[in-house]
Amino acid sequence: MNIRLYLWQRGTAMLLVPMILVHLAVIFYATSQNLTADAILSRTRGSVTWGLFYGIFVLLAAIHASIGVRNILQEWGRLRDRTAGQLAVLFGVLLLVLGLRAVAAVVMP
Repeated sequence: MNIRLYLWQRGTAMLLVPMILVHLAVIFYATSQNLTADAILSRTRGSVTWGLFYGIFVLLAAIHASIGVRNILQEWGRLRDRTAGQLAVLFGVLLLVLGLRAVAAVVMP
């Protein structure tokens, strides 16, 4: 693995950890309060804060996961660096598009 990708993956991991903890806390709160999907959506619709939080979460997760997939493709799939990189970028873009679409569905009025 090259050092630049190593640092990017570790950096995204460091940023994702507190975001994951917040995400889990929100899930715990929602389930402990027996909130329905409608109740949750009524709280998140139009929220710039939640939109930014989860938008950044999705971006970081897409970067982090695509670097990991690239490494797996190289090490286990024995793909060349360029091929693994191209497939990883496609995977990352797919994750980003799907994730941002989900964020938009939850926060857009």
